[in-house]
Amino acid sequence: MTIHSTSEASEAYIALGANLGDREGTLKEALNRLNQHAGIEVVRYSSVYETEPVGYLDQPQFLNMAAVLRTTLAPEALLHEMLDIESQLGRVRDVRYGPRTVDLDLLWVENQSFDTPDLTLPHPRMLERAFVLIPLNDVVPQKEESSGLRQFITAALQDIDGREGIRLWTTNVWDGESEHSES
Repeated sequence: MTIHSTSEASEAYIALGANLGDREGTLKEALNRLNQHAGIEVVRYSSVYETEPVGYLDQPQFLNMAAVLRTTLAPEALLHEMLDIESQLGRVRDVRYGPRTVDLDLLWVENQSFDTPDLTLPHPRMLERAFVLIPLNDVVPQKEESSGLRQFITAALQDIDGREGIRLWTTNVWDGESEHSES
């Protein structure tokens, strides 16, 4: 039996990217759609960075960012919601590492590790990618000790290649209007 939600909320860290169409608008809409889900609340988000493509190079530059979600969804259920949002926003998967309207990657969920055909947590390549690490560094608290994510990011940023291809785009892409009640 698959568990779709839990009674306890956990923090999930995600990466967002876009390089087709209204890149900034698409990132904003992805955050809105995540936040509108009853089991997901966007609690923090990074600055947005313009980055060079990695892997398949013959494509436009990306806008990348990271966000922290508070969620009652189990990791696989959260991943499926993220994939649904990608599809709703026009994501087509035809070229590996190719152009896309939006890309949502589940990077880390506190106290969770997975290795299934659909989901590997922590994300297996997140510490190798400057376009993920730099935005992620914006949203992981400096005193984050319980899960070790801060230590992983700090160590990975020491030696990461690709920093020169990353430029600050904006510090505020989303107004954070919440569909959730204040408590």
